[in-house]
Amino acid sequence: MGIDIDVIFKIAGVGIVVAFIHTILDQVGKKEYAQWVTLMGFLYILFMVASIVNELFQKIKSVFLFQS
Repeated sequence: MGIDIDVIFKIAGVGIVVAFIHTILDQVGKKEYAQWVTLMGFLYILFMVASIVNELFQKIKSVFLFQS
């Protein structure tokens, strides 16, 4: 139908790993590195979502080109 459940698990997995690393670095006193890890995790997920949205727009575009 649409988005695979695998993509949701990948996003959740990345979020859990980033949160774990952020917590460890924050407790050790490396707050700046913890913020960088969070930023990199956010950017990784953002690019994943952007590729999914791109696929959606390509499917929508192909449907409307098929109708014309």
